[in-house]
Amino acid sequence: MIRRILHATDFSPASQAAFKKAVELAKQNRAELVVLHVMSPVVYTTGEGYMSPKMYDELAASTRAWANGQLDRQLRKAKAAGVRARGLLLEGLAHDQIVRAAKSQRADLVVIGTHGRSGLAKFFVGSVAGRVVSAAPCPVLTVRGK
Repeated sequence: MIRRILHATDFSPASQAAFKKAVELAKQNRAELVVLHVMSPVVYTTGEGYMSPKMYDELAASTRAWANGQLDRQLRKAKAAGVRARGLLLEGLAHDQIVRAAKSQRADLVVIGTHGRSGLAKFFVGSVAGRVVSAAPCPVLTVRGK
């Protein structure tokens, strides 16, 4: 029985296809949907110029506000479809935080989109979905983006 579904999203078109499937499954199973977005930490690099701590904080706050807005938009869509849903915003390495969230939220299923990269792109970028599949404590449904 599926009681809680964790949908990990980066708000890309591939994630939108997975979101639709997660909402559909949550509705069919009367399950709670947890929509997760993992923010990459804002990395300060030395280079062309100096970034003040204030500017760094403003950049981080802006990124967080944007992500919260995107999460809220998806939660409204899920609730409009009749699904109990809540959002979760974490920071760190995407695959690691998704696996941790699946454990801490006691997810019965993880639904994640795939970008369909292959060859050199997959070698250099890696596959978040592939890493989640190999480490998740529950079944993972991957949905190919359009």
